[in-house]
Amino acid sequence: MPPVKSPSPDEVLVQPMRLYDTARREIVNFEPGDEVLMYTCGITPYDATHLGHAATFIAYDVLQRRLIDRGHQVTCVRNVTDVDDPLFAKARELGVHYLDLAAGQEARFERDMEALNALPVASTPRASSAIADIRGFIGMVLDRGFAYEAGGSVYFDVSKFPSFGTLSGYSHEEMLELARQRGGKIDDPNKRNPLDFVLWHPSASDEPAWDTMWGAGRPGWHIECSALALRELGTTIDLHGGGADLIFPHHECERAQSEAATGQPFVRHWMHTALISKDGHKMSKSLGNLVFVDALRAEWDPMVIRLLLIENHYRTEWEWDASRLEANQSRLNAWRAAADAPTGMVLAEVRDLLDEDLRTPEAVAAIDAAAARGESTAEVAALLGVIL
Repeated sequence: MPPVKSPSPDEVLVQPMRLYDTARREIVNFEPGDEVLMYTCGITPYDATHLGHAATFIAYDVLQRRLIDRGHQVTCVRNVTDVDDPLFAKARELGVHYLDLAAGQEARFERDMEALNALPVASTPRASSAIADIRGFIGMVLDRGFAYEAGGSVYFDVSKFPSFGTLSGYSHEEMLELARQRGGKIDDPNKRNPLDFVLWHPSASDEPAWDTMWGAGRPGWHIECSALALRELGTTIDLHGGGADLIFPHHECERAQSEAATGQPFVRHWMHTALISKDGHKMSKSLGNLVFVDALRAEWDPMVIRLLLIENHYRTEWEWDASRLEANQSRLNAWRAAADAPTGMVLAEVRDLLDEDLRTPEAVAAIDAAAARGESTAEVAALLGVIL
């Protein structure tokens, strides 16, 4: 893949990068140190890669490219959730071992990311690799008085964490409804509070189980990312995110248990990507209205798909429209035709647009205009990860 251009020694970065922070609910300065520590919640490997996956990870890819372009070293970790209810359910449905299903879908996902020219991440740790770390993490939370044992499970006690809910900003009723929709089991009789969430629980008979002092079982979903983030990146992360559907309960719970365990801030900046709709409904596995990247790649240049993704702003929900592929094929052709033209000023313009909350739609439009003027698109397309 073409190298990401680093700034020349005499390039002066006057303005800081600005990004929307979910917790503060506004666009704020993002000013990390020389090394940027990023954690993005990866796939549960049973049905990948759909367009929602791709939109999320390409948004983070564009961010990484601009950070590198600004002179930062980026260490990005993207986990694989290979111990989770949906994966086990799909494996039962197909009659296969859950790890075989996970391996096949993870390989499918990696092929799609490579085709879309996503930068390699620093590591892609699996939840199943972190059981020892998870046991130790749960012990820390229990020792600090933020969790309790009941009915063979260990639960996080949200009443002991007064800022629970401040990441999402949702009301108590909204959190209850989202927890109900997203596997929170709010009617579990062992809970002291319906919003308490599981850290460890017994496994079903056909699920993997590991021994602990609380009994044999497996980790809850949220604790997996906390343990992996701590192991791979340390106590505090510069930027963490995923799709907007992860804000609650996943990231709210992840923040609470991480700060309860370490006593330190978990994340400096939260970044989330909007969801995509098809036929008037949000793309979801439950509705079966997904568009898969490998099916699109069978008919289209992967760079057409990448352009389709980045012509939409990462925080704006959008509707799938197959006709946009043809439009982006024309766009790609125009950019390629202008690749060897004389250099203009579009690179500086696009850098400024990316620095203001990754304004990729305007950046794409600026490159369109440069191509129409007969200016080179090569360097600026590489900044967006588009291979010409």
